[in-house]
Amino acid sequence: MTGFRQGSTIVDFTVQTTQINADEIVNANQNLSNSLKDIAPVIGSASAVFSENSNNPSTAKCNDSQYGTGLEGDKKIVTCDQGQEGSKTVICQESTWKLQDNCILTTIKRLINVSQNLTEEKVPNFVMNLSQTVRENKTEIVKSPLTISTIVTILNNIANVSHTVNATVMQDVLNTVDVIIGDGATQSWAVLNANDALNTISKLLGSMETLSDRLVGEFSNSAQRILLNRTMFNNSFYADLNSSIIIDIPNTGITNTFITTITFSTLNNVMPVRNSTFNATNKGTAINAAVVLVKINATIKNVTLSYNKVNKSLTLNPQCVFWNFTLLQNLGAWDDRGCKFVSDINNTVTCRCNHLTSFSLLMATDIPPSLTEALDIITYVGVGISLASLVICLIIEGYVWKAVTRNSTAFMRHVSIVNTALSLLIADICFIIAAAIANNPLENQGKDLTLPVGPCSTATFFMHFFYLALFFWMLVSGLLLFYRTVMVFSHMSKSTMLATGFSLGYGCPLIIAAITVAVTAPGHGYIRKTDGCWLNWSDTKALLALVIPALTIVLINMLIVIVVLFKMLRRGVGDITQRDERHTLVVVARCVIILTPLFGLTWSLGVGTMVSSTDKGIHIAFAFFNSLQGFFILVFGTLSDSKIRSVLSRRLPRPTTGSNPTRSTSGGLSASSGMNLINRLFRKRSVHRVSPPANSGSSGASESLVSS
Repeated sequence: MTGFRQGSTIVDFTVQTTQINADEIVNANQNLSNSLKDIAPVIGSASAVFSENSNNPSTAKCNDSQYGTGLEGDKKIVTCDQGQEGSKTVICQESTWKLQDNCILTTIKRLINVSQNLTEEKVPNFVMNLSQTVRENKTEIVKSPLTISTIVTILNNIANVSHTVNATVMQDVLNTVDVIIGDGATQSWAVLNANDALNTISKLLGSMETLSDRLVGEFSNSAQRILLNRTMFNNSFYADLNSSIIIDIPNTGITNTFITTITFSTLNNVMPVRNSTFNATNKGTAINAAVVLVKINATIKNVTLSYNKVNKSLTLNPQCVFWNFTLLQNLGAWDDRGCKFVSDINNTVTCRCNHLTSFSLLMATDIPPSLTEALDIITYVGVGISLASLVICLIIEGYVWKAVTRNSTAFMRHVSIVNTALSLLIADICFIIAAAIANNPLENQGKDLTLPVGPCSTATFFMHFFYLALFFWMLVSGLLLFYRTVMVFSHMSKSTMLATGFSLGYGCPLIIAAITVAVTAPGHGYIRKTDGCWLNWSDTKALLALVIPALTIVLINMLIVIVVLFKMLRRGVGDITQRDERHTLVVVARCVIILTPLFGLTWSLGVGTMVSSTDKGIHIAFAFFNSLQGFFILVFGTLSDSKIRSVLSRRLPRPTTGSNPTRSTSGGLSASSGMNLINRLFRKRSVHRVSPPANSGSSGASESLVSS
């Protein structure tokens, strides 16, 4: 159920709704049945409980001809009208008798008892009887909240047992709903919407969607306040619904499927205006258009809807929204994710809806709807830059490999940086695949659009595994620095280093990812149910299987940096190790010192999105820094190494030059001047020099750990 909010107005519409789970319907029916059993019919004259002087008109706070006099807080319990069961309670509040109506029509109570054992073959006669009963008693029904709630439960029971619905049955359903959403029912719906336990409006919308999904054939039905159309969808769709809503679905490539639209001209009068941030009636907000439910068994990414305003005096800040059944702990509320306002011209508001996936879903438990599109742009631009940077990083590492891996420390340092880049590259590719899967959800047995469990779980597993591998290879770099700086007299062969590195870098992530699947998958709690393919948070807290290892590694690396800096500054790094080893240690130290806090910052911001899900600044910062991790690895892990820059500057071909050796024939910067620019970028003033250069051909001997 979707729509738009307009300053003090919500204009609502439905593009894609989520069916209420059948088990939830059964439970709700049972709860309502239990509550009805607890209401004992009151037979006899009215009874009252008054304070001592309540019958004295001079001291009474409430006084009218129907309920008499009473003091503030006094209650009277009166019998229901003829043909009803239950009781009415009036309470003296603010000098007025306030009515609490717990009466239900006897005929409706009989029908709900029958509906609990209803079979599909009995549905046509039962629905006809329900429709006739509701129309005959509409005056009493619209004034009774409990009766309306009971009728909604009956409709849910009907939807639950009906596997096919023909035009006759649907017409009787429309006639029934037409009565309970009439103008006279507004006050009763206000009472129902304030009662979270009943959840009546979501149950009504869910039952209508289920019934519309099970319609057979093409037809058009209508009631006084409802218009239903079911037709074949071939590639595109355009319709003017009841001269109040225009729906336009452009070329989709989808054919041979049915599309059903149900337009409710007065549902705006009975629906609550709550959204994801409040669960009470917002007096500054109103639903300002007819409500339309659109059902199609396909994924539509581009839908344009135009609405005629009901109240033309409301002109400020239209906001496109839809009814999200899962908000407010499945109570249901208005949501604007994936929908945006287009225009407000001549009292016609136009909205467009699609589905976007944000990188922020990796850690955020909830994303502010107004940020969705901005986060998508930041994410995909950042991931594009990151992917290109990682490919460049791997190409450079392959190009200079033999020249820069002449000792065991340098060899293991480059193994770590290559696997760090490779892990992030694969993780980002898996993220793009997961986003594509999330943008094409599947129809869940004719009920609601959900994420495909198989492909989504696979993409989530590999994302989880390779993001963990990224951090564990950073841990390998930190441990290498610790080993070569602190344990200077020990020796470890290359084969032992490689075995240790790959065991940590890929073995530990595999164990963690596999255990996460084993623990959460049997209970269907491994991945999110909506909003993108990623580890579940709301049900099983599976996301902690990434958060805890990542932040633990960041903490360990920071401790390693502190210990290493203390050791190096205390004794001087040049006392024991050889010059080439010293250079490698400086580069490893710089990489760990820069990337560890940087990556720690990005994922700490991710924790911030979990703790403070409505903070827009945290979401933007997390999406920005996290999507650019590949760029940071290229700059600080590869290009910051002066030996790599030296090898590249020596091996890159120099263009033919004329009198000016720094200018190429095309008028741009030459390859050598480009490398000079990179060298200048990373040239630092030494705070603690390692040692003077041994010869002019060596590079990086004066690199500093701390630079300005």
